[in-house]
Amino acid sequence: MIVEEFNGIIIYNCNFKPILRKLLIIMPGKKVLLLCFVFSLFCYTKLSAQEKKYIPIGRSKLKDTVIAAPADTAYEKDIFDVIKAAFVKADKPAKVDSISTKPVLSILPAVGYTLQTSLAATISGNIAFRTGPKARISTITINPAYTQKKQVIVPLQSNIYTKDNQYTFIGDFRFYKYPQSTFGLGSNSNIANENPLDYSFFRFNETVLKHVGGDFFAGLGYIFDDRWNMGEKGQLNGGVSDYERYGPVSRAISTGVTFNTLFDSRDNSINPSRGFYASAQYRDNFTFLGSTAPWRSLIIDVRKYYRLPGNSDNIIAFWSYNWLVLNGRPAYLDLPATGHDPSFTTGRGYIQGRFRGAQMVYLESEYRFKITRNGLLGGVLFVNGQSFSAAPGTRLEAIQPAFGPGLRIKLNKVSKTNIAIDYGFGREGSRGLFINVGEVF
Repeated sequence: MIVEEFNGIIIYNCNFKPILRKLLIIMPGKKVLLLCFVFSLFCYTKLSAQEKKYIPIGRSKLKDTVIAAPADTAYEKDIFDVIKAAFVKADKPAKVDSISTKPVLSILPAVGYTLQTSLAATISGNIAFRTGPKARISTITINPAYTQKKQVIVPLQSNIYTKDNQYTFIGDFRFYKYPQSTFGLGSNSNIANENPLDYSFFRFNETVLKHVGGDFFAGLGYIFDDRWNMGEKGQLNGGVSDYERYGPVSRAISTGVTFNTLFDSRDNSINPSRGFYASAQYRDNFTFLGSTAPWRSLIIDVRKYYRLPGNSDNIIAFWSYNWLVLNGRPAYLDLPATGHDPSFTTGRGYIQGRFRGAQMVYLESEYRFKITRNGLLGGVLFVNGQSFSAAPGTRLEAIQPAFGPGLRIKLNKVSKTNIAIDYGFGREGSRGLFINVGEVF
């Protein structure tokens, strides 16, 4: 059984019929319990303040384009090895498919649960292809979801390389009907000031990166964000909300150009063991393009990975994510906030949107180690801290720390993809379970 990873989307190849027949024969008296267990194993997804990376149910017909060298996985086990050994007889080696210029389509159902959405059902769709024989794999993915809270989430993302790999076109298109609570501005905000908001959101974002040399890329982009039907229910404790003080509007458009640089020397973007990553995005929103107000922002994302000890597979990783409004006055929901980075993973220990403000400074460190020699199970210890200012023009406030342990279960030994299960503790009694596909950073 082989799994393929395309641009962060896990694609599976598995026939469940032999497994289910084995279950029914082995323990007919408990067949319902066993069927539920196996089904839940493939359906279970993250429980966190994040919004994406659902785990698909089953596998498609695609097989692996190897990411790790065979020697790296000779003694490793993943979750599918365990299931196969328990319920499926040894079969012929699977034929490895290759991705060519002919697009390959995969469509799979998936389920999820988050603190923001409760239960969610989604369809994971993926198109993979090459623009030339030597081009890197290009992908287009879409994961529409409908949630228990009657939220509609439709993200479409693309990463397309030219046939000579000199240019990369990165697209991010989203539609949300997405109620979410806010707790006020600044990192001194009180959790008792919860204020449920409701809004609809559309984003069109396209970036073109040019390979400059080595691991360095640079380019330009255009971004259009439109939020409408924005409104608050008011603070649950009856107080006047920061949303009201900031200046509520029913609609806000932010549109402009972005200037982007990227350096990435990581050995594996899903689960790095060494290397350095640094990106910067300068965004300038203009009223002549349709922005409700002009404003500028800068995002700097830096990550570094070391083996510790040097001759082991254990990793210590560092992450700095800084999101700054340079000038102007963005709409309230355009301000930097916890868990609103592109991967929705900052601030383990706090719910998404817990802190918000014009300036965000974030630091995190994580130690990753093996629990079992075959790599099936691993563990992490993490600590992070975040500081926010309040409205534009104000200073950074107190650092809000969080920490916790985590468990890693190998989902795919070839791409080194883990199911990440973390429990985070923050201040004011904030805590929660965070489950993700792939490492947090």
